Amino acid sequence: MRDSHDLRFPTLRSACVPLLLSAVIAAELHAQQPAVDCPLGPPIPCEVRCLAVSPNEGCAIGDVDGDGDLDIVAGALWFEAPDFVARPVRDVPEVSGGAYLANNGEHLIDVDHDGWLDVVSGSFFDLGLFAYRNPGAEGLERGVRWTPFELGKIGNTNEATMLFDLDEDGLPEILVNSWNNSAALVAFRLRAPGAADGPLATPFMLGARGNGHGLGVGDIDGDGDLDVVVRVGWYEHPDQDAFGAAWKLHRDFDLGQASCPVLVTDWDSDGTNDLVVGAGHDYGLHWHRQIPGAKGAERFEPRRPIDTRSSQLHTMTAVDWTGTGMPGILSGKRVRGHNGKDPGASEPPALWFYERTPEGQVRRRDLAGTEGRVGTGLQIRTADLDGDGRLDAVVSGKTGTYVVFQRGD
Repeated sequence: MRDSHDLRFPTLRSACVPLLLSAVIAAELHAQQPAVDCPLGPPIPCEVRCLAVSPNEGCAIGDVDGDGDLDIVAGALWFEAPDFVARPVRDVPEVSGGAYLANNGEHLIDVDHDGWLDVVSGSFFDLGLFAYRNPGAEGLERGVRWTPFELGKIGNTNEATMLFDLDEDGLPEILVNSWNNSAALVAFRLRAPGAADGPLATPFMLGARGNGHGLGVGDIDGDGDLDVVVRVGWYEHPDQDAFGAAWKLHRDFDLGQASCPVLVTDWDSDGTNDLVVGAGHDYGLHWHRQIPGAKGAERFEPRRPIDTRSSQLHTMTAVDWTGTGMPGILSGKRVRGHNGKDPGASEPPALWFYERTPEGQVRRRDLAGTEGRVGTGLQIRTADLDGDGRLDAVVSGKTGTYVVFQRGD
């Protein structure tokens, strides 16, 4: 299908094009692929629209201009619904010789409580966590750049940023994942409306070490509150005040270079949450079953494969994509996560939905039209963007920022 938008900026590449591989390389890669564990279902019909091309890997969905429609932000730009016309937000510097943009994820939240959604964004190497203040109706109409202000210092080995409401007070905390296994795990707490002048986010250390590549949030021990999963185990939410006591680290596993996020979900429908983990820089989607009633090192079983033929599942989301009432997993291949040095990195990008059935079966269904052109970055966002009752997806990766409209079976 043709793209209805082909945006060209001086700092962006000139067109949305498929990733091309020679027949020889493709044949060699096919011969080296691991066995397929997950059955393949029919592709899901989709319409793919390219909004812009740059190395940006972060995106978010929200009503930026207050008109009731869902807009998109992605790096330097926001895209105004319903036609997703590009408008400026900020400048995002290149890092590593242009292999990446500094943006390692972004979120839309009203951090200054003025009624307008702002952009919160981190960086791979910059110490600062920043918010970019929405200029409001007049500023958006004029196309002015959004004013940046620093929320806090987060370190310089940052893999991704995520929002979770750990204390369930209605204000999400900002969690920063690090690829450094010795890094601290810190939650940045946003200030409540009416708070005195000062920092809009304050750090709280959940754990002094053990952050590592991969992060997830969910109820591990079944007590009703949110725990935090890191590479080497999980941090237990305190019994009462989330930020009034220490979080205990249970070293019950080592997930390796895990996805961001790790999904905490009841994968086998036995009433206990399990872990679903993508290999962020290798082949594989796996899950670790939690044994009901088990404790300590016996709590989780060794990993079981869901799909071993797909690589670079760096990000994913649990969602009922096809509307069956049974949430599955929407993911895809991250493009050039380590500049093409990972296993399977040279294979064409695509998006996939792992569809579950009430009988416990799983099959992988490709999103038609994404093959060879649409790859993931660090985030996948879903919403009904065109009002047809079906979920759509937004991804930003190193082949561009795309909207994938689901068109039904």
